[in-house]
Amino acid sequence: MGWAGGSHAPRLPTVELKIEVVLPEKDRGKEELSTGSKGSPRAYQGNGAARHFHADERLPTAHPYPGAQDCVEAAVCHVKDLENGQMREVELGWGKVLLVKDNGELHALGHKCPHYGAPLVKGVLSRGRVRCPWHGACFNVSTGDLEDFPGLDSLHKFQVKIEKEKVYIRASKQALQLQRRTKVMATCISPSAGYSGSTNVLIVGAGAAGLVCAETLRQEGFSDRIVLCTLDRHLPYDRPKLSKSLDAQPEQLALRPKEFFRAHGIEVLTEAQVVTVDVRNKKAVFKDGFKLEYSKLLLAPGSRWEGPRAPRQAGGGLGAGAEGELGAAPLPNSGPHSVSVVEVEETPFRRFLGERVGHALMKMFENNRVKFYMQTEVSELRAQEGKLKEVVLKSSKVVRADVCVVGIGAVPATGFLRQSGISLDSRGFIPVNKMMQTNIPGVFAAGDAVTFPLAWRNNRKVNIPHWQMAHAQGRVAAQNMLAQEAEISTVPYLWTAMFGKSLRYAGYGEGFDDVIIQGDLDELKFVAFYTKGDEVISVASMNYDPIVSKVAEVLASGRTIRKREVELFVLHSKTGDMSWLTGKGS
Repeated sequence: MGWAGGSHAPRLPTVELKIEVVLPEKDRGKEELSTGSKGSPRAYQGNGAARHFHADERLPTAHPYPGAQDCVEAAVCHVKDLENGQMREVELGWGKVLLVKDNGELHALGHKCPHYGAPLVKGVLSRGRVRCPWHGACFNVSTGDLEDFPGLDSLHKFQVKIEKEKVYIRASKQALQLQRRTKVMATCISPSAGYSGSTNVLIVGAGAAGLVCAETLRQEGFSDRIVLCTLDRHLPYDRPKLSKSLDAQPEQLALRPKEFFRAHGIEVLTEAQVVTVDVRNKKAVFKDGFKLEYSKLLLAPGSRWEGPRAPRQAGGGLGAGAEGELGAAPLPNSGPHSVSVVEVEETPFRRFLGERVGHALMKMFENNRVKFYMQTEVSELRAQEGKLKEVVLKSSKVVRADVCVVGIGAVPATGFLRQSGISLDSRGFIPVNKMMQTNIPGVFAAGDAVTFPLAWRNNRKVNIPHWQMAHAQGRVAAQNMLAQEAEISTVPYLWTAMFGKSLRYAGYGEGFDDVIIQGDLDELKFVAFYTKGDEVISVASMNYDPIVSKVAEVLASGRTIRKREVELFVLHSKTGDMSWLTGKGS
C-alpha cells in the first residue's frame, strides 16, 4: 500500500509577503487567491496614529516545503497492534505522533493539543474526531483541522502506509517539532492606504470572538479589508491566563505575534473606542472623532466591571463566586491567612457547583491558608495616607488588607449601542439568533455580551461568558458574513486551575435540582453530574480525566444522558469505568 494522508504539496508561487505554507492534501490543486496591488502598506492604528509596515519588510518564514532530507520515516507498530476506535502515541525519530484507527482507517496526527499542549492520546475519539482531555478542543482525524474550540491552530497530518503488516509513518522534522498548524489563509487584496475611512468588515472587540472571526474570514477565502479594534493597548491575548499566571509578561500572553497580523492583512486598532454605531449609514464613530464605514459588523465588546452599587460591593475583600475564588487561588500566601474571602453566601461556588462540591473546594482553599468570612458583607473600606488599610465587615469584624480584589461580576459593555437601533435586552445583552445575527441585517454579535439559543437545551436563550464559547461564536459569525448559513451548536466547556488542581466543566447547569457524585470529594478526585428532572445538563470533575470531554462529546452528538443511567453507574461501579457513556443512547 502506498502513502496516504500527509500535507506535502508542490511548491506554489510565493505571495506578496513571502508567507509559505504547507497545504493539507484536501487543498492541493486549489487556485491561489489573488494578492492584488503590490507594495501596499499594512497599518496598525490607534487613537489616530498609524504605524506602517510595508511589503518589503520581509517576515520570518517557515522552511520551504521539505524534501526527503527534511523528513523522517519509520515503522511504528504492527498493523494488528491497534484496534478500531483506539489511539496510540508512537515515537518517530524527532518526536511523537498520535496514531488513530477510526472506521478501519489509520491516521497519523500531531500528538499534542495546540491550545495548551495536552496529550491527545488521553482524550476522547468519537465521530471521526479526537477531543482534548483538558479543555475540549476537537480535531478531525482525517485532516487534523480544528473543529471545536478553544485554541486557534490545527494539527499536522502525517503520511501512513502499511507494508508487510507493519505501519509506517512519514513526517517532516519541522512539523514534528512544531506540533501545530495554522490553516491556509487568503491574502488581503485591498489593504488600507493610511488611515482609510472605510472597511469591508469591522470587528469591535479583540478578544477570542473577534480574533477567531477575523481568522475564519481569511481561512474561508475572504480577501477584502478587515479592521479589528480594541480598547486594549495590546494585540489579542490569552485572557484566562490573567487569573492563573500573574507573573506572565504581555508577550507571553499574546495569541498571535504582530507579524501574523501583517502577513494576513488584519489591521488592529489599539486603544480605539467606538462610541456610537450608525446602522442606517453603516458607520462606526470612535471617541477621537474618526469615522469608519463598514459592510459587515461584528460586535464583540465583552464585559466591564459593574462597579459598587451598595456598601457590600464597595470592596468585599473578594467575592466568593467564580471570579473571587479564581482571583484568590494564585495570590501569594506568605503568612497565616494572608488572603481573605468575604461573601454573602454560606458556601462558595454553591449556585454553580452545588453545596457538596463547593464545600470541598472551600476546604482546599482553607488548607492553602485562605481565610473565609461567609454570610457577611463589606460595610466600609478604610484608608491611611491614600492606601487601603482595613476592610470593615457588616458583623463589625475588621480585616487588615493591603490589596482588595473585587470579584462581584460584570455587565455587558454595550452602553454605546443604546441609541443605535440594535436590540438590547433589559440587562444590556445583545440578543442574537443561531447564526449570531442581531436584529439589524449585516450586524453580528458574539462573546460575553450576547444571549443566544443553546441548541441542546431546547434553544433556551442564555448568556455563557466562556472563553471557549466566544471562539465558537466568532467562527459562526464569520461563516454567516460569508452566507454559509452556519449555526452555533457547541457544548459549553470551561476549566480553571486552583492550587495546582484543575476543575473541568461541560454543559449548562443553571437550574439543576440534583447532583450525583462519583469518587472522593475529600481527595478532590470526583465527577459530579448535575441533573434537572430526568436529564443530565452538566458535569464537573477534578482528577477524573477525560470524563468531562467524554460527556461533552456525548451531548454534542445529540444523545441525552438520563439520570437513571448515572445512578446505576454510581451504585454498581467500583472502578470508575465510564464505558457506559459510549453505549446506545436513549
